[in-house]
Amino acid sequence: MRLPIYYFSLFLLFTLMSSCSEHKNQSQQLPAPEVDVSRPIQAVITQWDEYTGRFAAVNQAQIRARVSGYLQQTNFKDGQAVKKGDVLFVIDQRSFKITLKSAGSRFDLAKKELDRGKDLRSKNSLSQEEVDRRTNEYQLAWAALENAKLEMEFTEVKSPINGVVSRDYVNVGNLVTGGASDATLLTTVVSLNPIHFYFDAGERDLLKYIRLSQLDKRESSRTKSNPVQIRLQDEQEFSHFGVMDFVDNQVDSGTGTIQGRAILDNPGGFILPGIFGRMRLLSQEDVEVMLVPDMIIGTDQSRKFIYVVTNENKIDRKFVTLGELHTQDLRIIAGGLSPDDSILVNGMMRARPGALVSPKQVDIASQYNY
Repeated sequence: MRLPIYYFSLFLLFTLMSSCSEHKNQSQQLPAPEVDVSRPIQAVITQWDEYTGRFAAVNQAQIRARVSGYLQQTNFKDGQAVKKGDVLFVIDQRSFKITLKSAGSRFDLAKKELDRGKDLRSKNSLSQEEVDRRTNEYQLAWAALENAKLEMEFTEVKSPINGVVSRDYVNVGNLVTGGASDATLLTTVVSLNPIHFYFDAGERDLLKYIRLSQLDKRESSRTKSNPVQIRLQDEQEFSHFGVMDFVDNQVDSGTGTIQGRAILDNPGGFILPGIFGRMRLLSQEDVEVMLVPDMIIGTDQSRKFIYVVTNENKIDRKFVTLGELHTQDLRIIAGGLSPDDSILVNGMMRARPGALVSPKQVDIASQYNY
């Protein structure tokens, strides 16, 4: 009665062993996965350095009262464009007109007295001392008249530049204070076209530019208007073009940076002062570099790597030093990769270090027009 069970168990064991052996043979016969490999792109490019910064007005003015009085009139709409010399505010002129008329009368009288005194002196009927006194009174009356004219002119507060005015900080009917100190701020005016872009560069970049200048590979931005390209936060392309026009004369010891400035056209006043931007500054022309698609670069904690295929058709990793993004898709490799390396450009999902693959050579240079 037990023999059939024994033979059945033995049959089951042989069946399982045969199945495992067949599965193992099939696994050994699976072909290596096919992957696309290519040499890194060798190119001669114009190299740019990237910085962040903000736009600032080329000219800006705080409009303050120069004489005291009640604000009588505002001659602009908040935020409108104004021209140099436009009257923005008018301070009550009545008291200044009275002062001007009084000063004019005193001046006329002093002039007549002086003319009469000179005539009498020529006839030897008046002393020289009296003529000197009348001359002094004439000069004082002239100075008072000129000052009254100036204060009358200051009752019309004008824009000193072309630009865009802010809102009126003081409304009509309020008393404003004039003078050299503590004068009332009435509004501000900023120019929009052209516009400046300020940024900070580190000591390492500064030293690089100095050495390139010494080697005659790049002229300093102090003496040459090196080109810049700028993009705004909502833009993908660097579509605003300008030139460098200032480099500061010292490095900030607190931040270890030096300030630079570019200037560019701003037609229509599209860009406003204070807007954030990303800038590319010309670093060097005709530079030989190695480029790879940015998408194939992997990350292992803080290190970057690229999968390569060895001469034995096995996957390996090479840790690399990255340069800046040359285009939207291509990244400069500053170190860690050889021009003869076969880099993995397709099939990264199946890539495992040490795995055997079947490499297919492709030309990524032609895909990116190099």
